[in-house]
Amino acid sequence: MLTVSTSCGAIETVPYRSDPLHHYRCVADLPDPVLLDSGGPHGFDIIAAAPLADCCLHLPAAPDAAAVAAFFAGLEARHGARPPVDDARAALPFAGGLIGFIGYDATLPLHGLTGRAGPGSTPAAVVNEYPWAVVQDRSRREAWLVARPGLPAGWRRELLTRLRDPSPPPTAAFQLAAPFEADMDAEAYREAFDQVQRFIGAGDCYQVNLALRFSAPFSGNPLGAYALLQQSGSAHFGAYFPLGPGRALLSRSPERFLAVRRGVVTTEPIKGTRPRSADAAADRATAQELMSSDKDRAENLMIVDLLRNDLGRNCRPGSIRVEELFALRSFPAVHHLVSTVRGELAPGQTPVALLRDSLPGGSITGAPKRRAMEIIHSLERAPRQAYCGSLFYLDDAARMDSSILIRSLLAEDGQLHCWGGGGVVADSVCEAEHREIYDKVGGYLRTLETTAQ
Repeated sequence: MLTVSTSCGAIETVPYRSDPLHHYRCVADLPDPVLLDSGGPHGFDIIAAAPLADCCLHLPAAPDAAAVAAFFAGLEARHGARPPVDDARAALPFAGGLIGFIGYDATLPLHGLTGRAGPGSTPAAVVNEYPWAVVQDRSRREAWLVARPGLPAGWRRELLTRLRDPSPPPTAAFQLAAPFEADMDAEAYREAFDQVQRFIGAGDCYQVNLALRFSAPFSGNPLGAYALLQQSGSAHFGAYFPLGPGRALLSRSPERFLAVRRGVVTTEPIKGTRPRSADAAADRATAQELMSSDKDRAENLMIVDLLRNDLGRNCRPGSIRVEELFALRSFPAVHHLVSTVRGELAPGQTPVALLRDSLPGGSITGAPKRRAMEIIHSLERAPRQAYCGSLFYLDDAARMDSSILIRSLLAEDGQLHCWGGGGVVADSVCEAEHREIYDKVGGYLRTLETTAQ
């Protein structure tokens, strides 16, 4: 059994669990637990709880510009005060630090827009500072408890006892009381789609991501809903983030937003979608059709250009490069076109500044970003809340990874909300764009609707 302890922290081996929900349940009764779930046979899982009591940063449901500025200043200050990291902790992908989300609504004041409060009072952003975490390596099938220096020995023993429990407490039942309903029917969606087309025709914009919100009443523990979604297929950026009794953010996102490693910035925007087929030949044909689609490639390229500009605000001039363009990546429900853009942080710039200046992600707004956001604000019937924001970690070794909060749900006040959207461009067809929304999230809705009475 590995045990490493230095003045810069400690690492101890704990049992590997193929289902990270096992370790999560072991600590779920502690304050503010969180699960980052990489899915599949590779990658890492991160489970943490009991953050530092005096280091919670949050934004109200509809913050103003001053509150958003203070929030990011607080993030910068907390990250700047992080403790040192030795080689042992740095060898793991997370060494303790900040974990949280910044919702789409929290980003509106960054672009001169006024937020709308959602149906509940769920915060627009929450970030906690965690002095310890469980880190699982799925490839090596190994797991460790990693702790900052100063974590009391008694508290560490308590965590080890919990994490070595072969049978943690069960999760309370989850059930929908009715099927999901969209906030716009097909006719209302067409009216919004046609309005976007008029804006594009007038030269206001080139692309707008238009979304629907689906809602259903539920009872029980939202963790049960996450467990069902987890069983329906893997996600590179899965997450479960409780926000109080009966409230939680659930994400099965496939999309990386921003990652920072040793000063190198990576973003991987998704644009271009086709549904998977159970027939192998038909599935290959669909994937090939997506890869050769001029419309989807143009849509993807618009967002790549937008993100190059966003990264240019904090990256060293001349360092930004497109390393992969229009790569096919296949997920359980859909095929996507994914591009990869990299740059190098400029001297004096920080991951927090990069995050602030790049939010919200261009792949879920449109181009140009500010005008697309104004159009979204005028046409979508419900605030996006956390949807299309970003969930991220920023650790003591100055490493950041973050996702775009797509394929994500919000449980609040007895309602479970799920959003789905797609980029509308000049040659989009309304029926195809509407169908694409259901291709993306329909599987999740149907999975959860199996619990409805």
